[in-house]
Amino acid sequence: MDPLGAPSQFVDVDSLPGWSDAYEAKQLDCHQSPVEKAQVDVRSPFPYRKDINEKIILWKGDVALLNCTAVVNTSNETLTDKNPVSESIFMHAGSDLKDELQKLKGCRTGEAKLTKGFNLAARFIIHTVGPKYKSRYRTAAESSLYSCYRNVLQLAKEQAMCSIGFCVINTLKRCYPLEDATHIALRTVRRFLEVHGETLEKVVFAVSELEEATYQKLLPLYFPRSLEEEVQSLPYLPADIGNAEGEPVVPERQIRITEKPGVPDDASDEEGLEADLSFIGSHAFARMEGDVDKQRRLILQGQLSEAALQKQHQRNYNRWLCQARAEDLSDIASLKALYQTGVDNCGRTVMVVVGRNIPVTLIDMEKALLYFIHVMDHIAVKEYVLVYFHTLTNDYNQLDSNFLKKLYDVVDAKYKRNLKALYFVHPTFRSKVSAWFFTTFTVSGLKDKIHYVESLQQLFTAIPPEQIDLPPFVLEYDARENGPYYSSYPPSPDL
Repeated sequence: MDPLGAPSQFVDVDSLPGWSDAYEAKQLDCHQSPVEKAQVDVRSPFPYRKDINEKIILWKGDVALLNCTAVVNTSNETLTDKNPVSESIFMHAGSDLKDELQKLKGCRTGEAKLTKGFNLAARFIIHTVGPKYKSRYRTAAESSLYSCYRNVLQLAKEQAMCSIGFCVINTLKRCYPLEDATHIALRTVRRFLEVHGETLEKVVFAVSELEEATYQKLLPLYFPRSLEEEVQSLPYLPADIGNAEGEPVVPERQIRITEKPGVPDDASDEEGLEADLSFIGSHAFARMEGDVDKQRRLILQGQLSEAALQKQHQRNYNRWLCQARAEDLSDIASLKALYQTGVDNCGRTVMVVVGRNIPVTLIDMEKALLYFIHVMDHIAVKEYVLVYFHTLTNDYNQLDSNFLKKLYDVVDAKYKRNLKALYFVHPTFRSKVSAWFFTTFTVSGLKDKIHYVESLQQLFTAIPPEQIDLPPFVLEYDARENGPYYSSYPPSPDL
């Protein structure tokens, strides 16, 4: 690895223990073997991936001493910041680095720029500028810090780099809370590796003694080293886990542009609309097209009303989601009434609901709603199907239509958009009638997605039997009602 003959103080990344190594050694010391396969009811949005974990290294040391393709320097907009990371990089790289930086003419917050490594063991230095943190501009700071990590990784990809050493980009001088910043750093790297993992062989997080404990605590959330650790870490994920690339997207934190400019928030919608439109065409230039505004008044009113409703619904859902991630839902999870299994013939995620496992009269149904949101939030971002086993349910397991209506009203639009089918297995005449009334008069958008399934053979035409974990009592009932053919399918572990 370049440069050849690096001084002895430099540390080769290939000699550093990986993120998974200490964990596996601990398991061996305890005479335990890593979990190869486990039945888990809830999968994290950052699932266990051995291939990704093998690329991650947490190292307590000076990033300037890493012998890798590139190291990251955190600086200010003029690239002259004096912080421990920058000073060490400048000291080891030599005076040529300062001359090179003058040619770059600075770097804006969130951007990343490339120079040679000069006397460093690393071939390149990627310079980036983290944001100054103020609590009331938190959203802007989060977006900028995300951009730092994302742009560094994108630059590494474009330059076909094999390994990269990250310093902690948010410096103490810029007042960014360490734990908040670490969440952004880890999830951004994780999301990048999920899509572009083949481009990088090693990603090193070089931390100080002060920072190490925070990284040790948060790394399992984004890089779980087993299915067990994945499940254990799930309750500690923050409410905001970003989008598919790790970018912060919490509507409650975004800058809000009022729907009724110039009107107090407590004004009614009708008054606000009239006041809002009263400003249109009030200046000389706008008066030239005053008639256009009048013609569009009703259209504008409809758009504002719909936009306001959508915002309110999104805010409401995010409150439920935050509560779901903060609540102890272990009692609901232990019922094993909702779990993820395989995929259907179209490659869509299959979620199973077991009606008989829901003791409606004995549990807190609001917690059941929270659990549903907790499990389904990251599933519903892509197309999925639901399989509802109505098998052997009784009056104690019947979900109230009011609860189902509340569930339908609370969930995000993505749930409804990406639900492609609901397989209603072993329905009774009574349940069919109830479902018809519910989908006809209460949630009509669901009606065309329901498929009544009288036997498992019908279900297996849409979902291969090896792709769905079936409760043993469902297999037994189906064999009894539809013949012994199904008893040849091996029963799943108790659910």
